[in-house]
Amino acid sequence: MTDSQALISLNKIRRTYQMGGETLHALDGIDIDISTNDYVAIIGSSGSGKSTLMNLLGCLDSPSEGQYYLDGESVGDMTGSELAQVRNRKIGFIFQSFNLLPRVDALHNVMQPLVYQRVGYKKRKQRAQAMLERVGLSKRMGHQPNELSGGQRQRVAIARALVTQPSILLADEPTGNLDSATSHDILDLFDELQREGQTIIMVTHEPDIAERCQRQIKLTDGKVVSDIRNSVQLEGAL
Repeated sequence: MTDSQALISLNKIRRTYQMGGETLHALDGIDIDISTNDYVAIIGSSGSGKSTLMNLLGCLDSPSEGQYYLDGESVGDMTGSELAQVRNRKIGFIFQSFNLLPRVDALHNVMQPLVYQRVGYKKRKQRAQAMLERVGLSKRMGHQPNELSGGQRQRVAIARALVTQPSILLADEPTGNLDSATSHDILDLFDELQREGQTIIMVTHEPDIAERCQRQIKLTDGKVVSDIRNSVQLEGAL
C-alpha cells in the first residue's frame, strides 16, 4: 500500500544481477514507504540486500523492476543528468570512510557540493561555515582531514551532507570506523538533526544503533522480513 504523502515510496522493487549463468536477486519485491522526519535503520546480515537498497534510495543505482517515487516523482523515469541533480539537491550522503578530499580543508570540503549547484563563492562559504558551526567544528574549519580525529572527520562529512539542505540524509555505517564514545556523540548529533525535522535513513549491522532509531527495517535475502517501530522517544521530540 502506497502512502501518497510519503517522501519515499518503493513499490515491488526488484534488483537482479547476472552472474555467469545465474540470476542473483539482490532485492526481491520490496515495498516500503518512508515519511518526512522518519528515523529509519536498515538492518540485515551481509548479503541481505541492505547496501543495494541504500544505493537505490540514493539514486546511485536503478531497479530492474518496480517503481521508486521520491517526493512524488518517479525516479525510474529520470535521465542520468536528472538523477545527478536529485543526488545533489535532495540526498545527503554520509559514509563509513568519510570520503573527504584529502588535501582540502574542512571548510572547502563542505563547500564542494554547492559548486555543483552553482552557488556563488561568498554564499557557499557562508553556508559551509554555518554547517560546520552546527556540527561543533567552528574552530576546525581550516584543518585538513589528516589533522582531524575520526569523529571530527565524520562531523565534516555530516556538515557536507547537510549543506545542500537535502530532503533525506543517507548514512552508510556512519560509526563503523569510530570508537564507542565518538560513535555515541555522532548518534547524539543524528538525534538532534531528526528532532529538527531531518529525515534520516541509516544502514547498520549493529543492533544497539538500530534500536536508537524510531524504526527498523530488516532485510533477509533481498526481502523485507520485518518493519517495526521502536519504543523510543527522542529527547525533545514532539
